[in-house]
Amino acid sequence: MILRILSVWVWLCSTLVVLVWVPWMGLLWLLTARADPGRYTVGRWFRRAAVVVVALNPLWKFRTTGVRIHDPRRPYVAVANHESFADIFLISHLPWEMKWLSKEAIFKIPMMGWMMRMAGDIAVRRGEARSRAEALEECRDRLSKGVSVMIMPEGTRSATGELQPFRDGAFRLAVEMGCPILPIAVAGTRDAIPKGTWVINRARAVARVLPPVETAGLTMADVPALRDRVRAMIGEARDGLFRELAAPV
Repeated sequence: MILRILSVWVWLCSTLVVLVWVPWMGLLWLLTARADPGRYTVGRWFRRAAVVVVALNPLWKFRTTGVRIHDPRRPYVAVANHESFADIFLISHLPWEMKWLSKEAIFKIPMMGWMMRMAGDIAVRRGEARSRAEALEECRDRLSKGVSVMIMPEGTRSATGELQPFRDGAFRLAVEMGCPILPIAVAGTRDAIPKGTWVINRARAVARVLPPVETAGLTMADVPALRDRVRAMIGEARDGLFRELAAPV
C-alpha cells in the first residue's frame, strides 16, 4: 500500500514537472533555434526535468560516478547497457548533453514526446531498415554539430537481467564519424519501474562513466573487436556496481 501511495505522489509530481517544462522548453527552442542548431541548451533543460523528477521521488537514490569529461562539447557516441525505462532518469544526471536514440513509441507519449523532439532526440522504429537508416543519419547530424549521441546497443532490456549481445550500429557510427566511444555501465534500475505496472519500487542505482575508447585510425573491419571490447568493459563495470549495491549501506 505504501508503494502505491508513494507511486501516485511520484506520478503527480512528474506530471507537474512536465506541465511546467513543456512551455519553457518551447520558448527556449524558439529563442535558441538559430544560434544553437544542435539544440544543446534545450536538451540540457530536458535532462534537468528528469533530475527534478528523481529529486522529488522518495523511493529512488540515484548517483553517477567514474570518468569526468573535461570537454562536454566534444561529440562522443555514448553506449550503455539497458536495464529499464529508469535508465533515462539515471543517465540524465550526467553533466553534459547527449541526444538519445529511442524507440518511436516513447515519442508518441503526449508532452513527453514533444519535449524529446524539441530536445533533438532521435526516434527509431524497431524492425524497419529504413527507419534505422534515417535514425543513423540523424545521429550523424547531431555528431557533426558537436553534440554526443546516446545509444543502447543491446536494443532492448534483457528478460533475464543478463547483459545481451551488442549490435554493431553504434560502433560503425563511431568509426565512420571518427568519434570516441564513451562506455557507461548502469546497475540498479532494473526493478525501479517494473515492466507492465505503474507502481514504482525502491531503488538504489548507479551509472559509471568509463574511459573513452578512441576510434581514430579504425576501419569497419575493426568494428567487431571494438564492439566486443566495449561490451567487456561495461560488463565488468556493471558486475562491480552490482557488488557495491549489494553491500550494506
